[in-house]
Amino acid sequence: MSVDAVLIAGPTASGKSAAALSLAERIGGALINADSMQVYREARILTARPDEADMARAPHLLYGHVSVHERYDVARYALDAAGALREAQALARIPIFVGGTGLYFSALTDGIPDMPRVPEPIRAAARARREELGAEAFFAEFSARDPETALRLRAPDTQRVLRAYEVLEATGRPLAHWQQGPAVPLLAGLTLARVVLSPPRAELHRRIEVRFDAMLKAGAIDEAGRLQDVDPALPSAKILGLRELGAARAGVTSLEEARIASQTATRQYAKRQLTWLRQRMKDWRWADADDTRNIIS
Repeated sequence: MSVDAVLIAGPTASGKSAAALSLAERIGGALINADSMQVYREARILTARPDEADMARAPHLLYGHVSVHERYDVARYALDAAGALREAQALARIPIFVGGTGLYFSALTDGIPDMPRVPEPIRAAARARREELGAEAFFAEFSARDPETALRLRAPDTQRVLRAYEVLEATGRPLAHWQQGPAVPLLAGLTLARVVLSPPRAELHRRIEVRFDAMLKAGAIDEAGRLQDVDPALPSAKILGLRELGAARAGVTSLEEARIASQTATRQYAKRQLTWLRQRMKDWRWADADDTRNIIS
């Protein structure tokens, strides 16, 4: 059976990138990033983005094309992914979407409603208002104006609450109104091979530890130091290891404490990813290993 595109999902450190690259070399593919952290230009080490040697082996699209100081979301990813799909097709390459961000894959296979663009002045005013009031009071103010959306949020959900507030400010309509719009999957009508890589838990934890130690040797602590001015309200502030290594570089904690905390946070993140994947990707092909033979079969 021939396919029009391949989708490879999985938790962090599961070997997705290596498997996708090996597959791309065998079938003439182009890798398209589906990881919400690997889009950031200034965080190559911390996000385990493919290095120059790997990127020279096959076309890589949507890697490091966004600044950590920009707000990047699934709606913007959908637009970028559509362009990357066209680019891969123009190169006569099979698109291989690879990453661990479930919402990005949902945009590809299920579609997302057409959401309104929010002007930057409104975004800035929303952030300023939250800083002025504090998280709880800001959420209370938002809840009074949009109780329907507020029922699905919590005050500490900084990004989600800000997004809902911004949409209300920009359009005068609740976020829930826009989310009920029609959704057209980006990959509608294409024949897809869909795979989830899920190594055994002990092996996944081992890979997480080994990879983070390799990041430290590659200069992750210096990279984290250069990113300490990232706005905490931006999605890039959630880059794994950024906060912990920043604290170590500032002398607040030891490097060993930061190492242990970062690895623990990464394991917890991988667990959340797997929970999402099991709930939403039950009908995908699951593989225990990152062997391209499993994907091809």
